[in-house]
Amino acid sequence: MGIVKIKDKTFQTSIPETEIKSRVKAVAEQISKDMAGKNPLFLAVLNGSFIFAADLMREMTIPCEISFVKLASYQGTTSTGKIKEVIGINENLSGRTVIIVEDIVESGLTMKRMIETLGTRNPESVHICTLLFKPEKLQTELKLDYVAFTIPNDFIVGYGLDYDQQGRTLKDIYTLVEE
Repeated sequence: MGIVKIKDKTFQTSIPETEIKSRVKAVAEQISKDMAGKNPLFLAVLNGSFIFAADLMREMTIPCEISFVKLASYQGTTSTGKIKEVIGINENLSGRTVIIVEDIVESGLTMKRMIETLGTRNPESVHICTLLFKPEKLQTELKLDYVAFTIPNDFIVGYGLDYDQQGRTLKDIYTLVEE
């Protein structure tokens, strides 16, 4: 297992790049199958999902579009619990199939807020696709349509996820080592 140090914390490899690529491809294949005949709009939640969204889009085999929304709820290694929309949605969602692309679903509060916001724009349907899901942390009822990995309640970095804006470029996903 690889070890990396980011700022004052030590992390070890928990999901290697090869496994990530394999699961992203499988998720893309399932979405392509489920959405055949549609032209879904992927809404990638920045900053964390940008690498996952890019890799997912490259694996899609059906026509689709992508746009981005930015929400903030993290500070360091802790969720602030307060979700604030930073960059909004500019596309007309009326009658569209929308797939929210998220890096990680923990409490579910961010996704709940996103779905409420999108619902006011009359989409045909809204689906959630997440790279990582922490079921132990879920605080609200939420239907996750596509989950690449279910993980324990550990703090992680890499593959777009960060610790104080660092570590996003790591190709593997790393778990915080308790010191």
